[in-house]
Amino acid sequence: MELKDKKVLVVGLGISGISTVNTLIDLGSKVTVNDQKTKEELKEITKELTKDKVDFILGKDPENMGIFDLVVLSPGVPTDLSFIQKAKELGITIIGELELAYTLCKGQFIAITGTNGKTTTTSLVGEIFENAKKETYVVGNIGVAAVSKAQNASKEAFMITEVSSFQLESIIEFTPKIAAILNVTPDHLNRHKTIDNYVKAKANIFKNQTKDHILILNKDNPVTYNIKDLAKSQVIPFSRKVTLEKGAFVVDEYIVVKEENKAYEKICKVDDLKIPGKHNLENALAAIAIAHFAGIDHKVIADTVKNFMGVEHRIEFVEEINKVKFFNDSKGTNPDASIRAIEAMKNPIVLIAGGMDKGTAFTEFIQSFDNKVKHMIIFGETAEKIRKTAAENNFLECSIVKNLEEAVLLSSKIAKEGDCVLLSPACASWDMYPSYEVRGKHFKERVKKLRG
Repeated sequence: MELKDKKVLVVGLGISGISTVNTLIDLGSKVTVNDQKTKEELKEITKELTKDKVDFILGKDPENMGIFDLVVLSPGVPTDLSFIQKAKELGITIIGELELAYTLCKGQFIAITGTNGKTTTTSLVGEIFENAKKETYVVGNIGVAAVSKAQNASKEAFMITEVSSFQLESIIEFTPKIAAILNVTPDHLNRHKTIDNYVKAKANIFKNQTKDHILILNKDNPVTYNIKDLAKSQVIPFSRKVTLEKGAFVVDEYIVVKEENKAYEKICKVDDLKIPGKHNLENALAAIAIAHFAGIDHKVIADTVKNFMGVEHRIEFVEEINKVKFFNDSKGTNPDASIRAIEAMKNPIVLIAGGMDKGTAFTEFIQSFDNKVKHMIIFGETAEKIRKTAAENNFLECSIVKNLEEAVLLSSKIAKEGDCVLLSPACASWDMYPSYEVRGKHFKERVKKLRG
């Protein structure tokens, strides 16, 4: 893609937007930035740009789309905005930051998506490849824009990439050597409108793959595994429940990998995993399948898996105060993720939940409590919706508070010796925080203040 002297509109600032703008400037593009936020609201972010080489349309939509040769969307930008539709009518190419990174990169992409588990699995795969002494870049939705590393990567490099449904909406030629879909459960319905649209967005991860590529799918998640018939690539399943002809699975409490018409090979014991919960066993199985079929040595895989401690904000142990353990699961941004966190806890739970409403229902979330949750403290935009769903399902031990600070203070009064306090919101953070990371860090700060 020739970008020198091209007029490019970058829609949406943020981690990927900043990296996109700076990359395009380096390539000689004439860049205009659009964001719905005002110049004042973006003053800290725009410090990271070479501003004298950028034009800005802030606080409003662009009006004259005909002047642009290319539009690059940041992941959070909906593709159905009126000015983007206008660009489509004019025949202007519209891509996302992920597609731009792919066109600029010489290395091979390994792409990981799913409703839950993406960050954990991507981090684990990244560590395996790094320990195998491969040129490795861990990028994407994990917090490092792929485009920021794309031009650094050699032909031997592996771009271990966490990709979201938002990013996959705007790909054209993006083709990962290995793609993995960990699971699909209802999420982001405020953006995708229907579960079918959401599944189609996830399936874009393999739409350009051929028989020379590999697709890793979760055999235990029917919605995920049922899309295998759409794939032209080699489908490799993983399962924690059943024995497979090929793939990664569990035999007699050992994680094993198997190729077709060959005996299975042991990697490590299930109990060797330091990350708790059945969902993390699934994440480990996916990571092991990816690494095995990429040709990574089994000893490297086993050593890495056995020493992997997980990622920040995902069932992260924070403190033990008065024999009550506090866990930060701010990454639990949908009901299914929080259900998995609840299942992973071994002690009675005081649960802190709530946040932005993404259009999902909370019935299964409440039903998963199964006498493990003794009290739920709710805050944010969804507080009343969650409380109402709880009452409909005969769970009445609820308190609504104004903010996370009040929630932590109340949790410390309710929790008794041997209990755990779990922040697992089942909701996005954007009603009160710019990201789940900021929410998680605030939770940890408030917990540490309990000690005085």
